[in-house]
Amino acid sequence: MNQIFYDAVQENPIIAAIKDDEGLEECLKSNIQVIFILYGDICSIPEIVGRIKDSGRIAMVHIDLINGLSGKDISVDFIHKNTRADGIITTRQGLVLRAKELGLYTILRIFVIDSMALSEAGRIKIVQPDFIEILPGIMPKIIKKIRMSTKIPLLAGGLISEKQDVIDALDAGAMAVSSTSKKVWSF
Repeated sequence: MNQIFYDAVQENPIIAAIKDDEGLEECLKSNIQVIFILYGDICSIPEIVGRIKDSGRIAMVHIDLINGLSGKDISVDFIHKNTRADGIITTRQGLVLRAKELGLYTILRIFVIDSMALSEAGRIKIVQPDFIEILPGIMPKIIKKIRMSTKIPLLAGGLISEKQDVIDALDAGAMAVSSTSKKVWSF
């Protein structure tokens, strides 16, 4: 299952992270293959995902950011049963486990804000998400360190707003970068 995601980011290592309808419209005009949905609610998320899927792209829902959903397994079940999402993004390891049971792609998002958060990243091997997204993604040295300690494919996100940020993250070992910056989408 990971091969479809891998192929998509091989073709274009930029992931559009959308936070509103305007971002959705813009990314659908681009050649980006993977889209992270960072907005919506339980009423609108099926339609948002549907538009992305109808355009032939991979739709990943950041389940923690969807209004009306909780941090419980039932939220993953809702996304699985009521949308055509390919997978979820979350900061909660328990939701990763449930999504894996349902056959969804899983991205565990980690905010590396200090050495304690960095040491926690090494323990993620137990949960085995399909991918880890490191935030902020503008820390090449940290990307390298986590990549070596987990062996799980890494994505870099957060504060990536320039071409050089993308290059630095990819050179450090990130498989792809996610960004809400529309100017990075066309890089």
